[in-house]
Amino acid sequence: MPTTWIVAADASRARIFEIADPERRLSLVEEFDHPEGRAGNRELNFDAQGRNPTQGGGAGEHENDVFSKTLSRYLDKARTQHRYDKLYLIAPPEFLGLMRENLSKEVRRITAEEINKDLSWFGTRDMERYVKVLSRPAWARGDRANGGRKARPAGAS
Repeated sequence: MPTTWIVAADASRARIFEIADPERRLSLVEEFDHPEGRAGNRELNFDAQGRNPTQGGGAGEHENDVFSKTLSRYLDKARTQHRYDKLYLIAPPEFLGLMRENLSKEVRRITAEEINKDLSWFGTRDMERYVKVLSRPAWARGDRANGGRKARPAGAS
């Protein structure tokens, strides 16, 4: 059985699960906490005198990009170590876009599906129930797995 990882992430945390057996029970592989992603843009974008030291996206977007790159490097290193063969990415749309930009070509190639949902707060048992839905083809799931939107095939832009 190929090893499948499921990444549920947002700007402040990520959890990586592995499908551990044919019954689709999950084990937690790694958990990343990024408290800077929780801070409001107001906290990040203003200095002590209340001045905005950045132009454009600001520190909040920069922190999200840094976290996305950290996760992407971890996934690429794990891929080179053959720790997984197939990947599902589950994240809110904005963070999913950052992940897509930062993933290596090789990791994007083995990404089975990208799902626009925030499930980073799901515990292992909740994620197991969700994974049972993932076992069906995307076209047969309807809105249960991807908020009513068609699933993005791997490698699509």
